[in-house]
Amino acid sequence: MKRITQPYFRFALIFISLIVLTGTCFGQSVLPEILDKGTLPEQMNYIEDRTRIYENYRAIREDMFQKIKINAIDSLSKSKKKINDLNNITIDLNDKIDSLSATLSDTGIKLAEVTSTKNSISLFGLEIHKILYNTIMWIIVAGLIALLGLGFLIFKRTLMVSSQTKKELDELRTEFEAYRQKTREAREKMSMDHFNELKRLKGS
Repeated sequence: MKRITQPYFRFALIFISLIVLTGTCFGQSVLPEILDKGTLPEQMNYIEDRTRIYENYRAIREDMFQKIKINAIDSLSKSKKKINDLNNITIDLNDKIDSLSATLSDTGIKLAEVTSTKNSISLFGLEIHKILYNTIMWIIVAGLIALLGLGFLIFKRTLMVSSQTKKELDELRTEFEAYRQKTREAREKMSMDHFNELKRLKGS
């Protein structure tokens, strides 16, 4: 009895394993490569080109919707991080500008004191003519002014980039919310149509 039952038992195990493996293989749907490597607009265009419109509603596979949702959230997180980084850079630039402004103010005060002194000025134990000293100080002042101007330009550019990034982030958030709302309404419409159809069939 054992010799007869054992082969059948093995055959049943092999058959069940094949069914499970086959079901697993066919149950998994592979996502398009563009949803992993493409930009968010490219992914949106891909979904738009490959989904059908029924009565002004677009149906999308749940796994594709979840993938685009995750990608959009990742893009939002990266944009927020970029804005925070730009804000930190702006703070650093403001500190540098304040430091340069204070240095420039101190230099201006020293320059005013120098112009009111005698022609010869002692510097590190050396007597330097007033004109030469003033020339050196003006060169320093000019250099500080150039640095201040450069810092201001960098700050202005950083502010523009930060503003543009925030604008793009807001547009992306608005686009994603509209897309999610449209998808949700499409699902509700399809569910209601399906329910009405079932109700009509049962009634008939």
